[in-house]
Amino acid sequence: MAFNDAVFPTRELPSRELPNGAFGRREGTATRFRAEPDSREAALLRLEQFAHLMDSAFVIPGINRRVGLDAVVGLVPIIGDAAGMLLASYIVYEARRLGAPRWLLARMAMNVAFDGVIGAVPLAGDIFDAAFKANRRNVRLLRRHLEKTGGLRPNEIEGTAVRLDG
Repeated sequence: MAFNDAVFPTRELPSRELPNGAFGRREGTATRFRAEPDSREAALLRLEQFAHLMDSAFVIPGINRRVGLDAVVGLVPIIGDAAGMLLASYIVYEARRLGAPRWLLARMAMNVAFDGVIGAVPLAGDIFDAAFKANRRNVRLLRRHLEKTGGLRPNEIEGTAVRLDG
């Protein structure tokens, strides 16, 4: 018995042969959630991965602070900050494509602009870039909006847990 079978026990059923001669998966086996390629869930997963890469992909040794490509590219004066703003604008573009309202797009654009303008200040801007994670903020805003409007199933279940001890 494999580890996966111990954690997720399944009924042992024979595989079904499909019409083209290939074998399908057994009934009763657990599968991971796979979003459809054109779905909102898939788009949001891509945006979350992009935000992670831009804002918190690397750990600075010694201080255990996470930074991303935005902070690294921002070390190059002017050009790096402009490139970071351009890359961060992709999240705003995708939010517009997913049907986010204008007020949300404006708030996301303000986060990008604030990150770019303050990040352009030498030295202090680089420290700010490492601390202010505009991409992750924007993806979190978009996720929260899509969950509230019903365009996306909730990532977390809201409520209170009650312990039932006898």
